[in-house]
Amino acid sequence: MGLDLFSHVTDLTAAIVDVESVSGGERALADAVEEALRAVPHLEVVRDGNSVVARTGLGRAERVVLAGHLDTVPLNGNLPSRVEGDRLYGCGTTDMKSGVAVALRLAATVPEPTRDVTYVFYDCEEIEAERNGLRKLAADRPDLLAGDFAVLMEPTGGLIEGGCQGTLRAEVTAEGERAHSARAWMGSNAIHSAGRILDVLRAYEPTRPVVDGLEYHEGLNAVFISGGVAGNVIPDECVVTVNYRFAPDKSVADAEEYVRGIFAGFPVKITDSAAAARPGVTHPAAAAFVAASGAGVRAKLGWTDVARFAELGVPAVNYGPGEPTLAHTKDEYVEIPLIADCERRMRTWLEGPATVAP
Repeated sequence: MGLDLFSHVTDLTAAIVDVESVSGGERALADAVEEALRAVPHLEVVRDGNSVVARTGLGRAERVVLAGHLDTVPLNGNLPSRVEGDRLYGCGTTDMKSGVAVALRLAATVPEPTRDVTYVFYDCEEIEAERNGLRKLAADRPDLLAGDFAVLMEPTGGLIEGGCQGTLRAEVTAEGERAHSARAWMGSNAIHSAGRILDVLRAYEPTRPVVDGLEYHEGLNAVFISGGVAGNVIPDECVVTVNYRFAPDKSVADAEEYVRGIFAGFPVKITDSAAAARPGVTHPAAAAFVAASGAGVRAKLGWTDVARFAELGVPAVNYGPGEPTLAHTKDEYVEIPLIADCERRMRTWLEGPATVAP
């Protein structure tokens, strides 16, 4: 199918939504995006797997990156898209094909932006990090992601969300001694001992660090628990898997140290982590975006791919028309007026005065 990048942004969103692109199955949509962008004369287009990158080359003093993922979570009886009142329903409407539609419209209809623009449409964001298309680009072609500032078109309800929280998972182990359950006093029940781990979690008071003027809200929670050997055996081990969401005033190393400290006396194994990203809104290029868009600013409570840009030294924010609380739901929808409003604000920024980053 062909995509008309000059159609109304709501119609373009619906057309993109109606191309099924569950993670790992983005090829048809990536093909349509590539074909449409190659027809735009002012863009240079590069295809990498099922990721598509388009760039202006006007020699501007500043380059910005607009990025969005093409994939969705598995369908839940929510295709094709449909309009009801001011809402467009369908899988991916809010996360994040409405944002992708805005970026595609801008790529086609802003031929001479006041700063050069790189548009990135990538695959496999909704699944394991190893397959993430932006991660692959950052590793193999970091030159394609170079810029002074980046906007990730994540659903934010039309607000600018600065940076993102980091995330860490750890296995905290309560140890015991096996025994026959008929002679329980001869052993030590590790599941019972795990109660002390849960006591720590119940007593935890979330901190709310303020970073670059934005307030974050940390979290420490049990997400899995496992233990037990057999119905007649006192278990000698119980493992509580803990997820720690930390603000960008901490590094991954800081977060690991904190988790080990709060569970002092228990073996702690860090199994997964991803760095946070500072808000970046004080950077001159970001400040120009905030001023031109006129959108409100808040902290991003969650992890997003802005962290990948931060690792490349590119300050980044999240901004898109979708409502984040509707992402991945059966009745996912996007407010139609927010799509047009997002396009208008982004266009004002791209066509307005550029602020050269020092």
